[in-house]
Amino acid sequence: MSNENTNATRAPAAPNLVGRDAPIEIERAMANAIRALSMDAVQAANSGHPGMPMGMAEIAVALWAKHLRHNPADPHWPNRDRFVLSNGHGSMLLYALLHLTGYALPMEELKRFRQLHSKTPGHPELGMAPGVETTTGPLGQGIANAVGMALAERALSVDFNRPGFDIVDHHTYVFLGDGCMMEGISHEVCSLAGTLKLGKLIALYDDNGISIDSEKGSIKSWYSDDVPKRFAAYGWQVISNVDGHDVAAINRAIAKAKRDSDRPSLICCKTVIGKGAPTKANTGGAHGAPLGEKEIAATREAIGWSHPPFVIPEEVSDAWNARRKGARRQTEWKKLFAAYAQQFPEQATEFRRRMAGQLPEQWTGLAEALVASVAEKAENIATRKASQNAIEGLAPVLPELIGGSADLAGSNLTMWSGSRPISADGGGNYVFYGVREFGMAAIMNGLSLHGGYIPYGGTFLTFSDYARNALRMAALMKIRAIYVFTHDSIGLGEDGPTHQSIEHASSLRLIPNLDVWRPADGVETAVAWVAAIERQDGPTALLLSRQNLLPQQHNASDLAVIRRGGYIVADAPVPRAIIIATGSEVQLAMDARAALAVEGIAVRVVSMPSTSVFDRQDAAYRQSVLGAGIPRLAVEAGVSDFWHKYVGAVDSRHGAVIAIDRYGESAPAGELFKLFGFTVENVASAVKRLMN
Repeated sequence: MSNENTNATRAPAAPNLVGRDAPIEIERAMANAIRALSMDAVQAANSGHPGMPMGMAEIAVALWAKHLRHNPADPHWPNRDRFVLSNGHGSMLLYALLHLTGYALPMEELKRFRQLHSKTPGHPELGMAPGVETTTGPLGQGIANAVGMALAERALSVDFNRPGFDIVDHHTYVFLGDGCMMEGISHEVCSLAGTLKLGKLIALYDDNGISIDSEKGSIKSWYSDDVPKRFAAYGWQVISNVDGHDVAAINRAIAKAKRDSDRPSLICCKTVIGKGAPTKANTGGAHGAPLGEKEIAATREAIGWSHPPFVIPEEVSDAWNARRKGARRQTEWKKLFAAYAQQFPEQATEFRRRMAGQLPEQWTGLAEALVASVAEKAENIATRKASQNAIEGLAPVLPELIGGSADLAGSNLTMWSGSRPISADGGGNYVFYGVREFGMAAIMNGLSLHGGYIPYGGTFLTFSDYARNALRMAALMKIRAIYVFTHDSIGLGEDGPTHQSIEHASSLRLIPNLDVWRPADGVETAVAWVAAIERQDGPTALLLSRQNLLPQQHNASDLAVIRRGGYIVADAPVPRAIIIATGSEVQLAMDARAALAVEGIAVRVVSMPSTSVFDRQDAAYRQSVLGAGIPRLAVEAGVSDFWHKYVGAVDSRHGAVIAIDRYGESAPAGELFKLFGFTVENVASAVKRLMN
């Protein structure tokens, strides 16, 4: 291995292998290097999952040594193949591969597996080790991300490739296991992948029949799916009954998968978990715990690996090193792209911009003009409609904006005049996800991770529960994705409590690094969209109304302060109380303020469309908005607990909340707001009680 592979520990060179069996022997040694590194790292950490890496070692050799197009010296090469470890608990497989093939992941980091501040956390995390394409761990989301990546590759190829210039031409490979197969999200996304004919998506299934609960036996008593028939029904090419420990057989299967450009492929590899461990192979005991020193010693003897922990023979190290081959492949692509740029300079410039995640030069002027135009029109519309208007105004200069909805496009209003539905026949910029909320959100993560796209997707706010873990993963990875959640409260009326969001706004606000916006009118909606598109360090959720909302009176300075998440929408020289509200309740606060003014009571109204953004502002600004020593009343058609951070403790004499701490009812919206106390009279009375 070259010195560029940073501090690999080597054993003396083994005798050169000669003869007909030499390739087989070196491949066996390459697989055993993965086994040794995996069991040694898990043992050193005294925690982890050695069984999967040991069982998938030959699969890794076949893919990474014979098919995967990547350059360890440049993990962000745009046309690299993407690799996703959906069964992320087996993270040592990926770390071993990254180290062995030449990424900047030194052996010291493998020795520090699962330790504080190491680059090798317990599950792969984006931004930690170079070459990790996505954060995996919650099972099933890796395959969903891979579907998004494959979708991005196909759509980009349609947009940018020209005859003789396939500058976007790569595969997405994913490893997954029984746990991923059992998770419902795998059904959602694999069904859609088959329908869309994502032929460059290739999944290798680790069929070992073992999970955590199968300590003494297989999983057959709780998982008996006929996986090949299931995926064939989705429209996938299925290559079944592959010996997962036969590199040549796996190699042939991958080659066959690559030849079918019309269908995604599933390669079913029968494996033994913990392969090589004399007593723990093929048992639940190999899944999620160190093998133990005695078993590791016996395993070394059984597989013929005589080297000390974390030591790789030079011949094996050299066989794994992918830097030279990767550099050659990237150089070939660069030459192709240079010729492409000569013939198609505008497209080449646009491709570079989009893959870099940069917004177009005209963006700032367009965004400012849009917000100013919305303020001037001052329309009485639902914020879901204001959201559609914002998309209509911004999307023409954002070809990277790729939308979608979970079967509710007509209600979410996520389509615009330039929407082109993606189908099995080619590209486009809008995905009909079907009733697959979780799958949609996780596929959006894959689209964002691939590069070249800013994804947005819509559903009702109450169904954000289905998608929540994918939202959490986007926030954890700090990637740009935009969730359009409409029907944000009891304001949807007759659909009843199953569809009325009560706890959802507060629940989403609890997710770190997720910006949540609940705008009060068209201007706040437009500002929220601009902020979401410009944000590059995390996802954004837009919570939008079904019912029409009156426009607030905005002045030029408001447009800047709205971006700060909370601002004074109406003030008084000496306010005696402050009403804080969001969304549809801002107009209620304004009406209560007017009623109180008749009685000589001066009130400040604060609109707080994004508490997460407001909380990031400096203390001086926050105090200038919320004041000091002034009674505060929060008003929101949702649960109350969240708002006590702004108005004070539950029993405070200086703060109160008008909210809903129960589920709703089925009735017209106006009746519901009255039933739950969202009336001018009740808000005004609450303010007077605080003052007294």
